[in-house]
Amino acid sequence: LNSFRQNKLGQAYLLTGTRGVGKTSVARIFAKALRCENPDAQPGGKNPGISCDLCPSCQEINAGSSMDVLEIDGASNNGVENVREIREQVKFMPSRGKVKVYIIDEVHMLTNAAFNALLKTLEEPPAHVTFILATTEVQKIPATILSRCQRFDFRRVPQASIQEHLQKILQLEEIATESAALR
Repeated sequence: LNSFRQNKLGQAYLLTGTRGVGKTSVARIFAKALRCENPDAQPGGKNPGISCDLCPSCQEINAGSSMDVLEIDGASNNGVENVREIREQVKFMPSRGKVKVYIIDEVHMLTNAAFNALLKTLEEPPAHVTFILATTEVQKIPATILSRCQRFDFRRVPQASIQEHLQKILQLEEIATESAALR
């Protein structure tokens, strides 16, 4: 959100953490914020970084049919030819809006040759492209790739924090419950 507020958005982001912590979900939410057509959601707007969920771009992303948000599984598309295809596609402007987003899930599964091909694009990315890389094994990603990404480490929310938050919600809603039920 601060990046949106300060209009300092990066070209590549790395989301890392254990399975089930929301890396891919956050990547989709972030892609929606980047592509939202509502001026309030854009830098300088009333709610920068908060997508409207109503514009055609947001609706396409929700439906998984956006031509400008490409989600790639690094485990099954891990070869250099797959990354070369991405390198060819990034040259083209988005069909709608200002930015095209590439989400590469399980990016640690790319081969060394594929990482080298990806590096070429990350070194000099077109202004209309943002990469969001997600991985569970950040140690397998070359330092050259890591150095070109803003990194966000995800962790599981502790059970005590979840319980505490649920208790606050229940109090606000004036619903009585036992602590065992919250646990």
